[in-house]
Amino acid sequence: MPLYRDEAIVLRTNDLGEADRIVTALSRNHGKIRAVAKGVRRTLSKFGARLEPFSRFDAQFAEGRSLDVVTQAVGIAAYGGPLASDYERFTAASGIVETADRITDTEPSPGQFTLLGSALASLAAAQHPPVLIFDSYVLRAISIAGWAPSLDACAQCGRTEGLCSLSVVAGGVLCADCAGPDAPRVRPAVVEVLRMLRSGAWEPLRVAGDADLRAADSFVRAYEQYVLERRVRSLPQIGRGR
Repeated sequence: MPLYRDEAIVLRTNDLGEADRIVTALSRNHGKIRAVAKGVRRTLSKFGARLEPFSRFDAQFAEGRSLDVVTQAVGIAAYGGPLASDYERFTAASGIVETADRITDTEPSPGQFTLLGSALASLAAAQHPPVLIFDSYVLRAISIAGWAPSLDACAQCGRTEGLCSLSVVAGGVLCADCAGPDAPRVRPAVVEVLRMLRSGAWEPLRVAGDADLRAADSFVRAYEQYVLERRVRSLPQIGRGR
């Protein structure tokens, strides 16, 4: 079987048989990979711990018909331990890897891989509030995938002044002339919070109001589920500890 090597991050795992496990991972150069890790559930497995969810690893894979096979694995970063010790960080990380799983495919996307690695590393190091890391990740991941919400100009007419509403269906902010009765009015600060999340402007976010942060978070969650056209199962748990 042809072999290839790549760096990857584990998104999820599923048990297979008595000792094996199917690993779904996002790789740097091969997109999303589904591969069998043989014998990793045995006590004496050489690389079972390196293939746990949230782990970053370098591996050699053998191409298979339906599933590839992990033949070697070297751990790079094990984020699972720090994340599992804190409920808010763990649920945010779960939402991030679920989003990555839904938004990527087998096409290479180094940008998605780098973004995922940075988000998990930031969560593991507790650099910022978990829900803000999640929201920032989602906005950036969706943007890389081609579904960026319009946050700087009206999503319908392109006007840059008088932006007063947010619409998931319209795809972002709306001006007063384009906003219909179903588009909720928002404070300008909410739109500014979304822009800061998109760009990773963490210092200004520290002084943003709680109500504005919650409104921005609500838009991010609704927009993600709208563009993915499916329920994101982790969402109800994210941020519950705030």
